[in-house]
Amino acid sequence: MKIITAYTDLSNALAQIYDVREGQTIAQYVFEDVFNITFPIEKGIFSIEEISQFKAIKTRLLSAEPWQYVVGQADFYGLKFNVDQRVLIPRPETEELIYEIVQTIKKSRSKTISILDIGTGSGCIPITLKKELPQSTITAIDVSSGALAVAKMNAKLQDVTIDFREVNILNTSNWAELGHFDMIISNPPYIPFSEKSLMRKNVLDFEPSIALFVENEEPLIFYEKIAAFAAQYLNKNGRIYFEINEYLGEATTKILTKYPFKNIELHQDINGKDRILTGILKTENH
Repeated sequence: MKIITAYTDLSNALAQIYDVREGQTIAQYVFEDVFNITFPIEKGIFSIEEISQFKAIKTRLLSAEPWQYVVGQADFYGLKFNVDQRVLIPRPETEELIYEIVQTIKKSRSKTISILDIGTGSGCIPITLKKELPQSTITAIDVSSGALAVAKMNAKLQDVTIDFREVNILNTSNWAELGHFDMIISNPPYIPFSEKSLMRKNVLDFEPSIALFVENEEPLIFYEKIAAFAAQYLNKNGRIYFEINEYLGEATTKILTKYPFKNIELHQDINGKDRILTGILKTENH
């Protein structure tokens, strides 16, 4: 089988699930990451083993399984991260969160800061920050032992040291053991279960629901708890960074106003959607 024939076949098949452009993009990622093919494809023939591998990959992709899970890796902020169905696939919007944090810290006088990432998943946030801000000390927590296993693997892959802990931030009895920080970051679950019907099959059927969904009655429960935690355990002038539900920007902002935060700002992403919420703690806590 000619490589160009296989690529065209996969692109056309994926266009029936996604759209033509997205189908082509996914096919290209797969051919680059799995088969080490460079584009544009000029010539080449798959071996018998590669044909078998190609068919298996095609079957998985046509079930709407995300290509990142099929390949086993995702690109994020110029780095490669291992991913599987224990963790969410890192999103481009979260890259904007990283950029915002890095620019803020690089402009400040202190480069040695302590950071807590809540709901770390694949570890893409703390690992990327450690690469960008090597003098920082970073703790990352998650309720899922499976997610933490992936995150630890990624930290080893990127050769950084992160203090990973299995902690449920909703359980207030766990708070004191975490200590105090200069910065708290979280991209927690924020999609109400009632919105499941609006989700694409490739997300709904494959990505971990524990990292996506919250009860309809308490869509902002994680933001409420984390803001309360931050009010107690952020150091003076410590910063909080949230990635948020684009439809709940105003409601999430009101949560921070209940606590001693100043300079509360709601930032829009590249698509003009409310995406990042930031604030600075006013008072000294200890």
